Amino acid sequence: MDAIAPGATNDIAAERILVLDFGSQYAQLIARRVREQHVFCEIVRHDILASRLRELAPKGLILSGGPASVYAPGAPQCDPALFDLGIPVLGICYGMQLLSQALGGRVQSNPVREYGRAHCTIDESSRDAADLFAGVAQETQVWMSHGDQVDAVADQFLSLAATDTCPHAAVKHRTRPLYGLQFHPEVTHTVEGKTILANFLTNICGCTGTWRLGDLAEQVIRNVRKRVGGDRVICGLSGGVDSSVVAALLYRAIGSQLSCILVDNGLLRKDEERSVIEEFTKHFKTDLHVVKAEEMFLGELAGIAEPQEKRRRIGHLFIECFAAEARKIQGAKYLAQGTLYPDVIESGAAPDGPADTIKLHHNVGGLPAELGFELIEPLRDLFKDEVRQLGMQLGLPEEIVWRHPFPGPGLAVRCLGEVTRERLDTLREADSIVVNEIKAAGLYRGTSQAFAVLLPVRSVGVMGDSRTYEDALAVRCVTTDDFMTADWSHLPHDLLARISTRIINEVKGVNRVVYDISSKPPATIEWE
Repeated sequence: MDAIAPGATNDIAAERILVLDFGSQYAQLIARRVREQHVFCEIVRHDILASRLRELAPKGLILSGGPASVYAPGAPQCDPALFDLGIPVLGICYGMQLLSQALGGRVQSNPVREYGRAHCTIDESSRDAADLFAGVAQETQVWMSHGDQVDAVADQFLSLAATDTCPHAAVKHRTRPLYGLQFHPEVTHTVEGKTILANFLTNICGCTGTWRLGDLAEQVIRNVRKRVGGDRVICGLSGGVDSSVVAALLYRAIGSQLSCILVDNGLLRKDEERSVIEEFTKHFKTDLHVVKAEEMFLGELAGIAEPQEKRRRIGHLFIECFAAEARKIQGAKYLAQGTLYPDVIESGAAPDGPADTIKLHHNVGGLPAELGFELIEPLRDLFKDEVRQLGMQLGLPEEIVWRHPFPGPGLAVRCLGEVTRERLDTLREADSIVVNEIKAAGLYRGTSQAFAVLLPVRSVGVMGDSRTYEDALAVRCVTTDDFMTADWSHLPHDLLARISTRIINEVKGVNRVVYDISSKPPATIEWE
């Protein structure tokens, strides 16, 4: 399959910042923080050539953090020529160490490592209106995550800030627009991090903040119209926000040339199929094909309890069902997929590099190439929060736009142990109660993911005057900015009590409800 070339939708970005990714878990967060300042930002490989950077003409470069030591053999390096381009550079953590070492500084392992919040003192002379720390308090809280640090700066550098154990917490070059921060301004724990990033964008890079998400959407629509012409596009619908926004965007671009396929595998949330059918036949009036495949999927999953085997079987059967229906659609040349920007840069493979790795989801991505479709990925430049904003602009209802993420294999990976129709029905009803009670409490938008998990555990209980031996069910609710890390949501006790009482009273076969208070890491958000 042929994909739209990376960056093909970005010609509207007159002001562009590039993040060179050295393997940091926060690289995506840096890009999001820049976009929040209305400056378009992309993540590229750490080893992108200076000649390529000259062609792209970004307003500035940000060197991300990373887990390696800059002095270790094989540690990721950048093209040193990029420091001679005259483009402003901000090195963060590993990026600062790399910048400093490349220009004559010394980086060493620090016997006193810093992980977490730290008190930082900003040099008074660096807080003028045109510098990196303009408007930042002289004493401020920052977030550190490092074992190495710059032990000595080269003569051409000035030290701008320090903590108790890090004498060079921030540096700048005396004559070039090169800056380094040992702390992470992109995380919320750095109290004035947004101000520091804004100062880099405006004071150092000269950005004016004119980029808007709607501009990118209009460019995508024009690109799709030009590429598709009079041909037909197929889009797989799952009920999730990504596929729904893709379908809405394509409908805006090509109207009746869009055909959508919804595979009802029997693993969807309660009323999900009805909601999708209603939205994409009445509102957007698309050519919607619904494949009734519940019996096939339940048969394929019979007796299977191992999580990865569940995923494998669901993925393969989904492809078969989707492909069979797609072949029935006349004139279809293109296949639309809801790949997001984090999927493109998964595992550190940024779109400008040779190893453009895309995380293949079973809902569309694994379709065999012999079907002959060309791939369209209209959301591949967007983060999840931007996709939601775009969905609202396109007129999708809030119920769909703000729906919490749902795993590709559906309820099968929330139904621990064997998957049966009866267990799925139990899980569906309990899950609906969890979500509806959180919505009624006004906390749905304030949480990132909330759901029920049916456990392969039975416990003794008492209902009325009788002894019971029935299923136990877990409630999982997390809060996160990026889904790479997550904390369990501290829901009010009375809300948890209502959820538990309703599930036990209304869902047949459940006599015990527990609340998952594990964070990610060490746990994952989903149980399987």
